[in-house]
Amino acid sequence: MRLSLTTSIAGRKTVADWDSIKSDLTDFNNTDLWTTAYNDFYIKRLNDRYLNPIKSIKKNDAYTGEGFSIMTIICSLIEFLEATYQGKSYRYRKKGDPLLGQYEYGASGQIFIDFLTNRIPFNTHFNVINAGEFYRNVRCGLLHESRTNGNWTIWGNSGDGTLLKKTPIETIIYRDEFYASILEFINIHYKSELMSSNKRKKAFIRKFDNLCEE
Repeated sequence: MRLSLTTSIAGRKTVADWDSIKSDLTDFNNTDLWTTAYNDFYIKRLNDRYLNPIKSIKKNDAYTGEGFSIMTIICSLIEFLEATYQGKSYRYRKKGDPLLGQYEYGASGQIFIDFLTNRIPFNTHFNVINAGEFYRNVRCGLLHESRTNGNWTIWGNSGDGTLLKKTPIETIIYRDEFYASILEFINIHYKSELMSSNKRKKAFIRKFDNLCEE
């Protein structure tokens, strides 16, 4: 079911605004229009719903536990970033419901593994094994229990740019470096790939179309 045309999906941009620009976005060679869509819909949605809240937390950061809130937001953000990259949307499926469609998913574990192992700059730090551990011990731990599990810990910053460090007793996520890497992916790598790849553009359209649905 379609949302009301006045429903905001990215800042003040509404379903009607998306409908207005969507048909023109099928011209994949119109770089100016695609830059507008990236800035007005993608970046605006990320800023308002994820990145600005993180900045607010960091503004008075005393390194006394803020990393848990920051990483919880980041974990929600990772799912949106990868789902947009693939052009997929989540659908809860109970017994008897229709099978998931080609561009639907019903569990987020693989979404996290895909993001961490394939997207620059995370793919130099993660493999299938530790990406799965991150999903279980960080993402699920934070969202379900407000804690990390499996000897994974969150530290403020490494001081030397290290994002992930495994020691004999723990695996450390440095949340400042992790956040910086998220920004690098959004502002550099994803933007570059979106502008140069018709496949990414089609995925972008699918995702924002779905955001206009109930």
